[in-house]
Amino acid sequence: MSKKLRLGILFGGRSGEHEVSLTSAASVMKALDRAKYDVVPIGITREGKWLVGSAADQSLPGVLKDGKPVTPAVDPSGPKLIPLSDRSLRKSDAAPAVDVIFPVLHGTFGEDGTVQGLLELADIPYVGAGVLGSAAGMDKDVMKRLFRDAGLPVVPWILVLRSEWERSPAAAAKRARKEIGFPLFVKPANLGSSVGISKVGTPRELAMAMNLAAGYDRKILVEKAVDAREIECSVLGNDRPEASVPGEIVPVNEFYDYEAKYEKEGSELIIPARLAAQQTRQAQEYAVRAFHAVDCAGMARVDFLLDRKSGKLYVNEINTIPGFTPISMYPKLWEASGLPYLKLIDRLIALALERQRDKRRTRYGYRAPR
Repeated sequence: MSKKLRLGILFGGRSGEHEVSLTSAASVMKALDRAKYDVVPIGITREGKWLVGSAADQSLPGVLKDGKPVTPAVDPSGPKLIPLSDRSLRKSDAAPAVDVIFPVLHGTFGEDGTVQGLLELADIPYVGAGVLGSAAGMDKDVMKRLFRDAGLPVVPWILVLRSEWERSPAAAAKRARKEIGFPLFVKPANLGSSVGISKVGTPRELAMAMNLAAGYDRKILVEKAVDAREIECSVLGNDRPEASVPGEIVPVNEFYDYEAKYEKEGSELIIPARLAAQQTRQAQEYAVRAFHAVDCAGMARVDFLLDRKSGKLYVNEINTIPGFTPISMYPKLWEASGLPYLKLIDRLIALALERQRDKRRTRYGYRAPR
């Protein structure tokens, strides 16, 4: 029998999506095959404190309350998690080693390349996109620029800096009216789960929406509102990714906001989406191209807007760590495509190890050719 992998499940975090992370992480841990993996739950509190759970108590709220304080190490040859203690380190105090990390983190400080950079320094394999793909996938302005340069259709938008809005709100509002027009969406550039997003129909509503978004990020996206169906497609792989069948979200609210996603019942997931064969192929092609455009790896969910009037398909955004409960769209789309939840997790871990092997082929020191 092959040696079991020591799998660290990294969850929680300092972002506004802390609770979403706990829900996703609990689902992953429950589904894992314990014959293949020894699971190490690693929680990050809302304040940024790292805590590790024991083999006996793997309740995620319990880890965040009573876990052993640790700090991640960046020495590639040393321990990956160092206990924090005033006492001399004894063998019984040692934090468990990990072979691979599954970051089930959403939003700032988890999905934006910061944790990925830490794991890179420590030379720990991890599931999902690297530093560049994570950062580009989180920043909606940079993401849209990359999509546009890759020839993908995107909805018109402008960027307003928080400092620009605070210095001259009238000028920023005038620019939004002139270049985008109403109705429009206002979004923090670096956040997920629809946190801080507002749909704005009149000039009077704009200031409130801008102030809300400015509370979450220094970059604010002002984007044209499209009367559209919301289509989503899951992508899996590294250099040669594949796309799932597309699905459709029919939100209970006017758009798929935080309440419709997590708090209010009634939103409908239609899998597969009711699309013509050509539209399905186009969504899958665009999803893979979007994945490549931001240099993604492992997994991503690509979200589209299908204009009800023109039938044009726009790439809306890419999510590099999508929701991961069994009823979340990402795994449900793969299940509909023939890859069940448990095998999907196994595949993601295998992709993380594959990518680590490939990275270790890279030279970091110059050696003159002979």
